[in-house]
Amino acid sequence: MEEQEIKYFVRIENADLDGTKAVQIALTGLPGIGMHTSAIISKLAGVDPRATLGLLEEEPVDRIREVVATYLDRVPSWMLNRQVDVYSGKAKQLLGSDLRMAIDDDVNRMRKIRCYRGIRHETGQKVRGQRTKSSGRRGSTVGVSRKKK
Repeated sequence: MEEQEIKYFVRIENADLDGTKAVQIALTGLPGIGMHTSAIISKLAGVDPRATLGLLEEEPVDRIREVVATYLDRVPSWMLNRQVDVYSGKAKQLLGSDLRMAIDDDVNRMRKIRCYRGIRHETGQKVRGQRTKSSGRRGSTVGVSRKKK
């Protein structure tokens, strides 16, 4: 049997994915796609999720690209990473740099309206309700300060 030549990088949606990894794991290298979404994409494309991405022929990779591009139309809205967009009111699946820009816009909007989360982002403190008495310390504060006797 002839050894196949492995493609170390596979280009999908303006991102270079690791061709040495399994399809399901490699797809998570694309921002906006996690393990659950990558499993659904590989199933919709008819590709074995445990197959090595770099060893696949061009046709299955094209099917994966097509499913990633049309993912929004193929799944219900609760499976998307942005069920209701603030500005358009529509469901979206954001990938790559679009996801990063949307997150930055959300944080800037929270800062602008001066909500609690926006203020916490602004001051660099914990945002999601974590305790801050003993963890999350940065800067010159090291250790515990004691009261003077």
